[in-house]
Amino acid sequence: MLNLGLFGLLGLIWGSSFLLIKIGVRELDAISLVAGRMFIAAMAFSILLIATRQVLARKPSDLLKLAVVGVLNSALPFVLISWSEKSLDSGLTGVLNATTPLFSLVLAHFALADDRITTNKLVGLIIGFFGVIVLASRQIDGAHENPLLAQLAVLGAGLCYALGAVFVRRYLRGSAPLVVAGGANIFGTIAIVTVALIMVNPLPNPAALSGDVILSVLVLGVVNTFFAYLIFYHIIAVWGASRATMVTYIVPPISLFIGVVFGNERLDLLLLLGAALIVSGVLFANRMQIQAAFATRRNATQPAGD
Repeated sequence: MLNLGLFGLLGLIWGSSFLLIKIGVRELDAISLVAGRMFIAAMAFSILLIATRQVLARKPSDLLKLAVVGVLNSALPFVLISWSEKSLDSGLTGVLNATTPLFSLVLAHFALADDRITTNKLVGLIIGFFGVIVLASRQIDGAHENPLLAQLAVLGAGLCYALGAVFVRRYLRGSAPLVVAGGANIFGTIAIVTVALIMVNPLPNPAALSGDVILSVLVLGVVNTFFAYLIFYHIIAVWGASRATMVTYIVPPISLFIGVVFGNERLDLLLLLGAALIVSGVLFANRMQIQAAFATRRNATQPAGD
């Protein structure tokens, strides 16, 4: 029950990220928001890595790989999502971000010899693609103020996440999860803080920010980045990667619910249909893995035979 509760908590945390970002970009530019969020998480990861005596890398090439993951899996997609939410509803952003596994299917097919596209994956990809088209079609209706360019930015973030995941699997397979998460976040922080110092002028004055914005940055850094990754890797250790990544499927409905209830965002039939198609596509594409994961759980809970 504890691990199931942590699984639900992780979905709630990651589903809430989009509304927290929406609050943060009210007064902060995207780069500054991401720099603040990642800096807070990087400090926490650094303390934990030192306390657990984890070594980030044995050779310079490993440090470079962690830096690539930090940019692809954190800094760049965080900026794209934060920039998009200047004009995009948080719930819709959460739904569009759920396309990440679909991008992963295509990229993994070409980059990984043991992860080719199957019939199930292709059908799921097509279903998810139609979901994106349905969401984009809402822009035809002038009542929806969600620019197509901002939606494309979220899809770009999903592509970055997929690239990062495939890169980790190809070049950092076997590395300790905490090292990958912590090291990537630290190097991603160095990159985004450097960009902020160069591009953001003047830099935000924390004393001029409202309490809501400051709180959103703190929560994004401590809870939605650092704490969430600790939960995620704990679930991986207990349940395995395939079942742990199922949290991706519960994030879109949670982000929609939070956006509508707490962010007073618009909910309509096309949004629900698009979200359903994207989630259905991801589920169908991963049907075999899902069945295998639950079969493993059933076997583990059955009493041993004589």
